[in-house]
Amino acid sequence: MKRPFYNAIHSLIHDPKHFAAAILYRIGGCLPDETYLKWIYYLETGKRLNLEKPQRYNEKLQWIKLYDHNPLYTILADKYKVKQVVSEKIGAEHVAKCYGVWDKAEDIEWEKLPNQFVLKTTHDGGNNGVFIVRDKSQINKSQMIRRINASLHRNTYRLGREWPYKNIPKRVFAEEYLEDESGELRDYKFFCFNGEVKYLFIATERQSGGEVKFNYFDADFNDLGIVQHHPMSDKLIAKPNCFEQMKALATTLSKGIPAVRVDLYEVNGKIYFGEYTFFHHGGMVPFHPDKWDYIFGDNIQLPAKDNL
Repeated sequence: MKRPFYNAIHSLIHDPKHFAAAILYRIGGCLPDETYLKWIYYLETGKRLNLEKPQRYNEKLQWIKLYDHNPLYTILADKYKVKQVVSEKIGAEHVAKCYGVWDKAEDIEWEKLPNQFVLKTTHDGGNNGVFIVRDKSQINKSQMIRRINASLHRNTYRLGREWPYKNIPKRVFAEEYLEDESGELRDYKFFCFNGEVKYLFIATERQSGGEVKFNYFDADFNDLGIVQHHPMSDKLIAKPNCFEQMKALATTLSKGIPAVRVDLYEVNGKIYFGEYTFFHHGGMVPFHPDKWDYIFGDNIQLPAKDNL
């Protein structure tokens, strides 16, 4: 039995709502944004989407998708263009060096790239469209080109109706390879609300071969015990020495934005910008305990529709 077929049957039997959501992701392109999001939200969270008086964090993210179409968000979501904006806001020393940008994978100038680098597509979300090269001599270029082109053809906006991704020029660029003292690149993801850092989570164990771990903290680095999408690590996670500087940078980068996640890295005491994430998990993943969906949501002050 082929694995995709087995997975589909397993999902249909054990998680029919998620199975239905997977189908809707594939065939829902013709649906209006509001209708589509109401259905996906219900199938993924088991809750009705309240757009008239949203209270939950996840509900308010759907509201922002539909109504807050600030053109700046498209620039900030573009993984290449955002480098210039961040350099101007907090300094070029916090931005990974870029080696080149190309319209299609076939144009990549491999000979000009160092032995280690990272290729990224400008428009894709999460870890999609990220290709880590630790030894250039070992890569299969034709295979890599196929994978990059698959990412370039992916319509990130269509899946989650995340408006900032709709009009990003689809390109591929190469940037410097970063690695911390643990041999991985630990993410520090700060939840910011109009320039105020309230919470963060740290993603660890990406290179362990197992599932990535997420640990949530408040702005004073107190463990919150939140589980969302991925399990918590049982390893002790120490507060980085540059934690206060990270918060200061995230504050500067998030001013004027009702809700955004600012992702940063720390490499040998130096802080690097990762990306802006406007819709954490697409606003489709429940919090455990559920109360945190409301607590996070209380921090979002939605603008009046008339002012948008």
